[in-house]
Amino acid sequence: MRINDMTVLLTGGAGGIGRAIAAELLDYGASVLLVGRGAQTLNAARNELAQHEDRVATFAADITDPVQRGQLCDRALRWRGGINALINNAGVCNFAAFDEQPATQIDAALSVNVQAPMHLCWTLLPHFRRAPAAAIVNVGSVYGSIGYPGYAVYSATKFALRGFTEALRRELFATNVSVHYLAPRATSTNMNSPAVDRMNAELRVTVDPPQQVARQLRRMLTKQRPSAVIGAPESLFVRVNALAPGMIDKAIRKQLPAILRYAANDTVSSRETDPLAH
Repeated sequence: MRINDMTVLLTGGAGGIGRAIAAELLDYGASVLLVGRGAQTLNAARNELAQHEDRVATFAADITDPVQRGQLCDRALRWRGGINALINNAGVCNFAAFDEQPATQIDAALSVNVQAPMHLCWTLLPHFRRAPAAAIVNVGSVYGSIGYPGYAVYSATKFALRGFTEALRRELFATNVSVHYLAPRATSTNMNSPAVDRMNAELRVTVDPPQQVARQLRRMLTKQRPSAVIGAPESLFVRVNALAPGMIDKAIRKQLPAILRYAANDTVSSRETDPLAH
C-alpha cells in the first residue's frame, strides 16, 4: 500500500510525535485526519499543516469515551470517502515508582494506551476488510519489550499493545489488512517531565526528535515491515532481553539509584495533584 493512497485516522495528532507523523505522511501524499482531546491544540496543528489544504482535517474527541469514539469513527468513515489506515499514536506516560503512582494514572494508562486502540481497531476493522488495502499501526515503545523501573504501568500497557498487535497481525494474515508495530525509544516531547529530561541526560540516553519517529514509521509502511524498533542499540537490547534478560538486569541495576532518585521527584508532584492517590 503506497503512502499516497492512504487516508489516515491518526490519534494523538496534536502532540509532538503526532504532528511529526502527520507532516511526514502528508508530504508523501497521504490524507490525514488528526484526532486529539483539545480543539485549541488541534487547530494549532492544523494551521502548521495548512499548505496541504483539504488533505488534512481535525476532530476533537476523547477516544476513551465510547460515545465520542463512535462519533469519531462515523466521521472517519465519511471523510474523503472513508479512511483506509489507522495509526494508534495517542498515549499517556507517567514516570513514577509504582507503589507511589496515583490510581487514576494506572486507570488512564490502561484506558488510553490499551483499551482505546483495541476498540478503534474493532470498530473500524469491518470497513478495512472491505477496502482494497488497509493498514493498522500501533505505536508502542522500547519499553513494550523491556520492562524499565519507573515505567511499570507504561511498560505493562505497551507490552499489552505489542501482544495485541502481534496476535491481530497473525489473525489477519489472509486478508488485505496489514498490521504494524512501531517501538520508539526516548523521544523529545512534552510528555517528558523535567525530571525525565534530567535523568536521560545523566544516564546519557539518546533522545530522538519526533521527526525521526515519523520517518521510521513511514519507512516501515513503505517497506511493509510488520514491526520496527528505533535505534541500533535499542533493537539489540530488545533481542538480548528476550534471550538473556539477566544481562539487561545487570545493566539496569547500575542505573537504578539514579532512576529511583528522579522517580521520587516526579512522584511527589503527582501525588499532590491527584485526589485518589493512595
